[in-house]
Amino acid sequence: MNPSRRPDRRRPRGFGALSASRSGIALLGIVSTVQFGAIPAVLSGQTVVDFVPPEPEHRVVEGVPVYLIQDNTLPLVTFYARLEGGYARFGRENYASGMALPALLRYGGVAGAPPDSVDRLIEHYALQTTFGGGGGAITSSVNTLSEYLNEAVELWGAMLADPGLDSTEVEIWRGRQLEQVRRRTDDPGTLAVSRFNRMIYGDHPIGWELTAADLSSDRLSRASVLEIARRVMCRDNLSLGVVGDVDWNTLRPLANTLVRRFEACADSVPPTPRPQVNRDAGVFVLHRAEAAQSVLILAHTTDVRLSDDSDYYSASIGNSVLGAGGFSSRLMSRLRSERGYAYSVSSLWTTPRDYEGLLGATTRTSPETAAAAARLIVETMNGLRLEPPTEMEVRTASDAIVNGFVFSFENPGQIISRTMFYEAQDLPSDWLSRYVRGVQRVTPETVHRAFLRHLRPGEMTTLVVGDTTRMDMAAFADLGPVTFLDAGEEGESSGSR
Repeated sequence: MNPSRRPDRRRPRGFGALSASRSGIALLGIVSTVQFGAIPAVLSGQTVVDFVPPEPEHRVVEGVPVYLIQDNTLPLVTFYARLEGGYARFGRENYASGMALPALLRYGGVAGAPPDSVDRLIEHYALQTTFGGGGGAITSSVNTLSEYLNEAVELWGAMLADPGLDSTEVEIWRGRQLEQVRRRTDDPGTLAVSRFNRMIYGDHPIGWELTAADLSSDRLSRASVLEIARRVMCRDNLSLGVVGDVDWNTLRPLANTLVRRFEACADSVPPTPRPQVNRDAGVFVLHRAEAAQSVLILAHTTDVRLSDDSDYYSASIGNSVLGAGGFSSRLMSRLRSERGYAYSVSSLWTTPRDYEGLLGATTRTSPETAAAAARLIVETMNGLRLEPPTEMEVRTASDAIVNGFVFSFENPGQIISRTMFYEAQDLPSDWLSRYVRGVQRVTPETVHRAFLRHLRPGEMTTLVVGDTTRMDMAAFADLGPVTFLDAGEEGESSGSR
C-alpha cells in the first residue's frame, strides 16, 4: 500500500466532548452499557424481544484478563486488545505522540521488519486489523482464518509489543496532520466544535486540537512516540478478548505466548486530568465570510453523572424527548417540521462519570434564520421546564432505548469489546439490567423534575459560526451579551461585547 494514499485516521472524541459529523453536529458520549442476561420482555405495555446474549468465559493469564466467546459458525477468530493509556494521560507536550501511536502501530513496521514486510504478511494471510484510541486507551483487533491463527497472533503481537515506529511513517503522519490543521477552518461545523470545546474546557484534552507547534520536531519524533509506546504497550495495561472458532485449550498457549511478549510496565499510566470548566454564559460569534450555513451550539454544564440514579435515567429519556429522539423529538418538530429552519437538529446531554457534562442543542441553519433558530431552541427548552412531557413522548423514548439494546448484541465481537470497556470503567456486571429497569421507571414527572433541576436555558453558552453580514445580530442580544471572537488558532481570543 502506498503510504501517501492511506486513509485519514482522525482521533475519536471522548470525554463527552462534541464532534462534527456529516449531518451536522453529533455527540460522542459514553456508549450504552451491557449486562449478560435477559432483557426484560415487557416495556410500557409492549412486548420486547426476549434476547439472552452469550456470556464470555473469563480467564486470567499472567495477571491479564482474557474474555472468550467460542463461536464455531465460521472458521474465523478475532482477537481484541485494550491498553489503558492515551493522549489525554501524558500532557500537552506529548499530545501529538499519543495521537500518532495507533496509526504507527499499524503502519510503522515491527522490530526487525520494515512496514512493507508487515503489509505483505497482512495481505498474505488475509488479516483484517484495526488500531485506534481515544484519550484514555489504545484499542486494536485482528481477524483471521482459523488455519492462520498462530501466524496472525504472532504478527499482531509483534505489532503491539515490539513496534518498529518507522521514522518515515512518523513524517507521513506529521504531514497529513499539518494538512488537516491548515484545512480545519474550511468546514464551519468542524470549526464550531473545535472552538466550543476549547471555550468550555480550555487547556484540557477535551479542548485540545492539534496545532503546528504540537507537530514540530521538538514534540513529535520517533523517540517521543517510542516513549509513549513504552509506557502504554505493556502488560499491566493490557486486557484481551477473543471471539470465534477456538476453544480455551487451543487458546491458552497462544494467550500465554502473546501476554509474555509484553514487558511489565515500568511506570503507571497517569490518570486523565479533570477539566476546569468555563461557565461563561452569553452569545459568542465567529464570523466566516460567505459560509452558506451557520452552525449553532448552545449548551451549559450539568452535574448529572452516569450512575444508577433517577436523574440519570430521566436525563436519558429527557434528552430523547428534547432533541436526540429524531423526528419524534420536540426540537425536530419545532425547527424542521413547523418552521423549516433546519434539516437536522439534536439535543445533547452528556453524563461523564467523574466530571461535569453538557446539556444543550446543536443545529445548522441559514445565516438569515440563525437568530430565530437559536431563540426557538431556547423557547422549546423553556417549554419542558414549564410542564412535563406527555406520556406518549416518554413511552416512545423508552421503547426506542430498550428495544435498541437488542442491536448491541448482533455479534459476539460487540459483546466482547463492550465487556472489556465496561470492565475498564469499573461498571457493575449487571449494569444493563439496572439501566433497562431504570429507564422503565421514568415517568413524565421524573423527566420534568430533571429538567427543572438541571436545564437552565437562560445560562447557555451559545456559539454562532457563520456569515454575520447575513444574520440578524441584534436579535441575538435577547439570548445574552454578544462577544465577537477572533479566528485565531490558539485560545479564545478576546472580542467586543
